[in-house]
Amino acid sequence: MNHCVMMGRLCGEPELRTTQSGVSVTSFSLAVDRRMKEADGTRTADFFRVSAWRQTAEFVQRFFHKGDPIIVQGSVQIREYTDRDGNKRTSTEIQAENCSFVLSRPNRDGQGGGYQQGGYQQPQGGYQAAPAAAAPAPSYANAGQSDFQTIAADDDDLEGLPF
Repeated sequence: MNHCVMMGRLCGEPELRTTQSGVSVTSFSLAVDRRMKEADGTRTADFFRVSAWRQTAEFVQRFFHKGDPIIVQGSVQIREYTDRDGNKRTSTEIQAENCSFVLSRPNRDGQGGGYQQGGYQQPQGGYQAAPAAAAPAPSYANAGQSDFQTIAADDDDLEGLPF
């Protein structure tokens, strides 16, 4: 299975283009820190080319800017081509299927992440992590008969369903 998830920062402004057939596409570089530090304690990063298409491309171009943290989910593709000098080259690129914010989104009153149209601005208190769920989702592993409702086989609500 070819699936990758990367979290990094945009190295430049994402540039939105449109193909001749009207499909939106953007490409950008993503700097991803390595887990291990160098012997001298410095961090190093790997740089990846990312392409996003259609709504994902428009989302990235609208809400992300140079230096912004982003999570990219997609697949790795290797492309071979011949350059202007006739040399064979190989390009590795991530085809983004989904891109998302690393930080929490703001509340309607503007409190929280501080995102504004065209990017974000850091509020005075800094960013807060998204709150954890108050209670875990219910588990039906130990469910009793009273936890379920019986549905009659001739119920009109079931008509047209694919089973």
